[in-house]
Amino acid sequence: MTHPTSTPSQAPLRLGVIGCGNVLSAYRSVIDPLRAQGIVEVTIACGRETQRETALSMLRPDRFTTEASEVVGSSDVDVVIILTSMEEHARWAQAALENGKHVLVEKPLATQWDQARTLIEMAQRSKGHLVCAPFTILSPTFQTLSRRIRQGDIGKPCSARARYGWSGPDWSEWFYKPGGGCLFDLGVYCLTSLTGLLGPVKRVIAMTGVAIPEREISGHTIRVEAEDNAQVLLDFGASAFGVVTTGFTIQQYRNPALEIYGTTGTIQMLGDDWSPAGYELWQNSVGAWQIFKETKPDWSWADGLNHLVECIRSGTTPVVTPAHALHVLEILLKARQSSHEGRAIELETSFPIPDFTAQNLSNQPHRIHDPKRSH
Repeated sequence: MTHPTSTPSQAPLRLGVIGCGNVLSAYRSVIDPLRAQGIVEVTIACGRETQRETALSMLRPDRFTTEASEVVGSSDVDVVIILTSMEEHARWAQAALENGKHVLVEKPLATQWDQARTLIEMAQRSKGHLVCAPFTILSPTFQTLSRRIRQGDIGKPCSARARYGWSGPDWSEWFYKPGGGCLFDLGVYCLTSLTGLLGPVKRVIAMTGVAIPEREISGHTIRVEAEDNAQVLLDFGASAFGVVTTGFTIQQYRNPALEIYGTTGTIQMLGDDWSPAGYELWQNSVGAWQIFKETKPDWSWADGLNHLVECIRSGTTPVVTPAHALHVLEILLKARQSSHEGRAIELETSFPIPDFTAQNLSNQPHRIHDPKRSH
């Protein structure tokens, strides 16, 4: 499908980066190969003054600024990459779209519902694409799981589980303040993946809270205000349910990232959904676990940039859609509402579930080895 206002282009795409903090290194690992191939160049980077040397060294931009407005308004920027703290995402994504740029924004899309709706409406009118992290649906392993579920390899999906958590960041306070929290920072991965596999959620009920009321951040103690612990129950309709476990309260784990239980089998992703390590499949007809190794262990969770660049150059529409990001944000916000009110909350948004059965993405690698199938 061709984006109505995009045209194929082979000229180097000019990147502008807003935010030069902890996630910059992951995007650099994607930018460097693209730049080496002459596909992109970094014209401007924006960060705090203390980040100047790091940004210049890692990104090698033509210039550095401390004013994000310079990036979104620059005539020599085609794609704006927003890697700021969460509360800044919607503001700068909207400004970039208003200036006709393509936009990649780190998760979540926004932290407030009105911001998100405005941003989605603008993306529908803008000549630029809007893609929002997390990009878990782009991993080869995720796409294999999606195809196997769709072709009936585990029967009808009835139940699902997703988990992501750790002990929590100790370098910035905003993770624990309003606008932060484990749902926005961690749970968003699980929700993106489960909805990417099973489709939109009909209603949500959740328990969220602050399990560790004080944290040590950069040598001083702060009071935790945003949730650091959450359990989220999802109703996908037709008596198919899912649960998400997330928090800055999980020290270690060894269980699979995702598990989908069907009427005739089970499929589970090993590793994390942002860093898959292959998958396992149980089918009643086989009567044994089948283990499939990861085919692309170097896949980057920043792969959304590769996908966006390819879509711009080919004139196609990204499979990572604003509608999906909006639906996930609604789940996040209504999970908090559910916890506060002690009841199930209905969802209003929906999105078309991504279809990978055609295997036509340009970044689709070789298939995971399946000894039951011929090649």
